Amino acid sequence: MNTPELGLPMPVPADGLPARVRIHEVGARDGLQNEKATVPTAVKAEFVRRLAGTGLSTIEATSFVHPKWVPQLADAEDLYPRVSDLPVSLPVLVPNERGLDRALALGARRVAVFASATESFAKANLNRTVDEALAMFEPVVIRAKGEDVHVRGYLSMCFGDPWEGPVPLPQVVRV
Repeated sequence: MNTPELGLPMPVPADGLPARVRIHEVGARDGLQNEKATVPTAVKAEFVRRLAGTGLSTIEATSFVHPKWVPQLADAEDLYPRVSDLPVSLPVLVPNERGLDRALALGARRVAVFASATESFAKANLNRTVDEALAMFEPVVIRAKGEDVHVRGYLSMCFGDPWEGPVPLPQVVRV
């Protein structure tokens, strides 16, 4: 399937590309969260430190999700202090106000929230509809901004979804 069939613009010519890009490395969180064997906290901390050593400026270190739902990240309160001294931006994912409370208690100054462009992924990942998830994030964002905490939002399934296939551009834009 090519980009016009998805309702996307044609590829940008090389001379139209930006001079710089910012990479938000999420491997320490997203890359490890589905590992079957529990990765020890010390190994995760070393992984984040090595990522920082590559010159990356932003590394999403962990997520303050409920440990029951993502056991691999149950050590967020232990991991974050082990890496918070790094000279890089260390945002943490906070899916709800309880996650925000946990992050703020450790001094996190950058948080991320995420939504899905598709109902299937929203249900599978957050057990909510897209609109319910967006409503859940609203108090998180308001509180974080009130605490002068930087908030970054990102959208999953923009280009395709394993359940729904290609995602139409208007659907992505709506979310």
